[in-house]
Amino acid sequence: MQNAILTVTDLNEYLKMLMDGNPLLTNLYVKGEISNFTNHYKTGHFYFSLKDEGGAVRGVMFRSYAQRLAFLPENGMKVIVHGRVSVFPRDGQYQIYVDDMQPDGIGALWIAYEQLRRRLEAEGLFDPARKRPLPPYPETVGVITSPTGAAVRDVMHILGRRYPLARVVLYPALVQGAGAAPSLVAGVRYFNEQRPVDVIILGRGGGSTEDLWAFNDEALARTVAASRIPVISAVGHETDVTICDFVADMRAPTPSAAAELAVPDQLELRAALNATEARLAATVRHRLETERKRVAALREARVLRMPRVYFEDLRMQLSYLAERLQRASEAGVTAKRHALGAVAAKLEALNPLGVLSRGYTAVLDDEGHAVTRCASLSSGQRVQIRFCDGAADARIIDGKERE
Repeated sequence: MQNAILTVTDLNEYLKMLMDGNPLLTNLYVKGEISNFTNHYKTGHFYFSLKDEGGAVRGVMFRSYAQRLAFLPENGMKVIVHGRVSVFPRDGQYQIYVDDMQPDGIGALWIAYEQLRRRLEAEGLFDPARKRPLPPYPETVGVITSPTGAAVRDVMHILGRRYPLARVVLYPALVQGAGAAPSLVAGVRYFNEQRPVDVIILGRGGGSTEDLWAFNDEALARTVAASRIPVISAVGHETDVTICDFVADMRAPTPSAAAELAVPDQLELRAALNATEARLAATVRHRLETERKRVAALREARVLRMPRVYFEDLRMQLSYLAERLQRASEAGVTAKRHALGAVAAKLEALNPLGVLSRGYTAVLDDEGHAVTRCASLSSGQRVQIRFCDGAADARIIDGKERE
């Protein structure tokens, strides 16, 4: 019998038919390590390879299944996948068509938690520098939690006991289940946009990881980080840590501890006020005692007992100062008089009238200028001869220069 000759397409289609008809290959679990992972953002499909020490196989997870995962697969992650094995006729290669994927040895929720934590931390949402301080004396406290749980009763009791001056506004929210995260987000926005408060307590009592998962929601984390009002995160017990704890302005180990952080203790405030009052009273008493001693000392002072003696002492001091002033004034006048005499003597020596008194005269021309040279005179010129006691007009008859 002659063997049939098949086309490549016929062969691939035949192999596909065999695999699709094999019950083992249509419903199986395979574990391995992810490599060559590609998240096709346009289609939403995941393409990857699964490998172990002995081999590798290609895999694909279509968008309808991929969007159900609570985590994002990564290269090097060990997983267990469920699906079917078939051949893609165009390429002639078989691959696993995955409809579910779980981490091998670690929960999917934990992986999703770690991935979100690393991403938000890289964005700086956990940076202590961006966190706001809690108000020391809040007038209004907003509480976002379940209205029926034990946590809300503990919070209300502690707030009322520690600081009854603060008003408490409760926003009833879902704290677990599918609608919990949107409900918590709405609560934070309510206090920021509609009912302003001074501080927000966001939390719930303890529970399993799945129960607390709403507080690991990315939308809630970003809403808390963007809140204009300081937020205290109080989720579960002290050992429970959520994404909300990292982005909040303050993390409390329990809801009760959050209430203690949100408001001061009235007993401590009263004790501090009493201590301050006692210090002020002691200070006033000390000041009064000091002033009393000063008054007593003044009462015994001589000026109050014998005021006349005090004024006599002042009069003597005044007389002494007046005498010093008189001596200083006379000495100053004498010194000025001597200085004036010396200046007057110099002026007298330079006075031209003094020269004229010794028999000399001064000849002035028509313009009043002194004539110092004979050559500057001409016959018939009128001049004035100045003496020490007057002046006489004259006319030049002739001039004779000295040889």
